[in-house]
Amino acid sequence: MNYDYDAIIVGAGPAGSTAALYAERRGLKVLLVDKKHFPRDKICGDAISGKSIIYLDELGLIEALEQAPQVMVDSVVFSSPNNTSVQIKFIPTVYNNISNGYVCRRIIFDNLLFQAAKQKVDTREGLSVENVLVKDGQVYGVRGRMEDGREVEHTAKIVVGADGFSSIVARKLGLYEHDPDHMLVATRAYYKGVTGMTNAIELHYVDAVLPGYFWIFPVENGLANVGLGMVKSALKKKGVKLRQAHIEATRSITFKERFKDAELLGDIHGWNLPVGSKRRKVHGNGFILVGDAAGLIDPFTGEGIGNAMCSGKIAAETIADLCEAGRFDEAALKEYSRRLWKALGSELNLAYRLQRTARFKPLVNLIVKRAAEKKEISDWIAGMIAGTISKRELLSPLTYLKLMFS
Repeated sequence: MNYDYDAIIVGAGPAGSTAALYAERRGLKVLLVDKKHFPRDKICGDAISGKSIIYLDELGLIEALEQAPQVMVDSVVFSSPNNTSVQIKFIPTVYNNISNGYVCRRIIFDNLLFQAAKQKVDTREGLSVENVLVKDGQVYGVRGRMEDGREVEHTAKIVVGADGFSSIVARKLGLYEHDPDHMLVATRAYYKGVTGMTNAIELHYVDAVLPGYFWIFPVENGLANVGLGMVKSALKKKGVKLRQAHIEATRSITFKERFKDAELLGDIHGWNLPVGSKRRKVHGNGFILVGDAAGLIDPFTGEGIGNAMCSGKIAAETIADLCEAGRFDEAALKEYSRRLWKALGSELNLAYRLQRTARFKPLVNLIVKRAAEKKEISDWIAGMIAGTISKRELLSPLTYLKLMFS
């Protein structure tokens, strides 16, 4: 058939916009759609670090990010339930010499990516996709509705679901699942007047939310992004009320002084994060899933932007290769899954192990204590964050035991 596009990307967040930008570089004709108009907010911790920087650098967007409202960060602070803490400096990645990260509100960051994509590919804002077009089991486009009520259809060789954890693409194709053992729930709120802020992102493993964490990230103009994340099944088992746990964390002995004169701006918002502690099906006849729609969030840190951008690039390159080959069936698109798990599988497995470690308070106390005492361990953690340690070494129990107990 004659297609309107090589690829239709549903959702213009980091995964979708990144996929569009890399696809355009490969000469593909792309349509990028989103139900919202940009700029629009997205509930998130707002941290832009790790592999996110790699793709921003490749796309030539570092300067644009640095000119936007943001805070440059150079380290991460971890603290354990017994209030031991360690500050670990970021180190350059294996891909470039950039050792810093950023905290940039998603209303700004996502718009930066989307506007870059808008200059390169066709876009439709305010288009709510309501269904995918399927013929003889093959996806070949989308049907949606504009804000004025007009129904529209667009066809493509491949449809990319980049539309978040509640992805309409995944739902219509029977791939959506809500597994509480592999789902984080999180809160996010902005405060002004939090004391003790530095150029570090903070992850605090406090009793009330284990296996989870309480975060404090610096935002521009002296603001702070504050939230907590917790495994959904554990939250239900403990009977934790997420919003109340957020408030109690700010009033705890550890943090009450820092929040004594802080003012909550707006409300405390909650959302779901499907994590990569299990491998979900992410491809089929004429479609693939990327980012949160594919469940690629780090199970340990809750960070999803880097993996979303990574999946967007892999999707674009795979689609370009398959367009050259003229194949869009499930067997051909399995190549996307193979490349995706080769890139992210080991990291996600390790992150899941670390998440499970965080369920045992004495072990969390030990790891943070040893990192505070021993530079070799803090360097190992920094290398893990930056990706400068081989995946084989990261996954080796012998390496882990040597670091912890030598």
